[in-house]
Amino acid sequence: MIEEWLIELTALVVPLIELAALIVITIGTAEAFVRGVPAMLSGRKNGHAVRLIWMRQARWLIAGLTFQLAADIIETSTAPSWDDVGRLGAIAVIRTFLNVFLERDQREIREIEERRALDSGKSPRPGADPTTSPELRTPSSNGDRP
Repeated sequence: MIEEWLIELTALVVPLIELAALIVITIGTAEAFVRGVPAMLSGRKNGHAVRLIWMRQARWLIAGLTFQLAADIIETSTAPSWDDVGRLGAIAVIRTFLNVFLERDQREIREIEERRALDSGKSPRPGADPTTSPELRTPSSNGDRP
């Protein structure tokens, strides 16, 4: 009886979690498009700003993949097959690689910003999040989203 209830609950919850992943990835992609296209078409040399936009999108993708991984873990717990386990493993590997590269890029951007701040005579902001740089701010943006 409990097992049947868990299977039914899983069938209800997994699509909701996958919907959350879809929403998060869609928001991040739309934001990258809205900010990225003008930055790339501006004609100015703004590789730093474009890189910050892609880093921010990567954060959204990691958040979405985290939701997908959660849904797959829940789904696999009720009907584990080798196909399910393989899919779960693939998502975990992709998410791990994205996370590693994102962290590396954030560290590099932070170091660049610190060097720029030192070169301009300003003190660097300790622990500053490079993806919330003023270069990326729009009137509707805030720093507490992924």
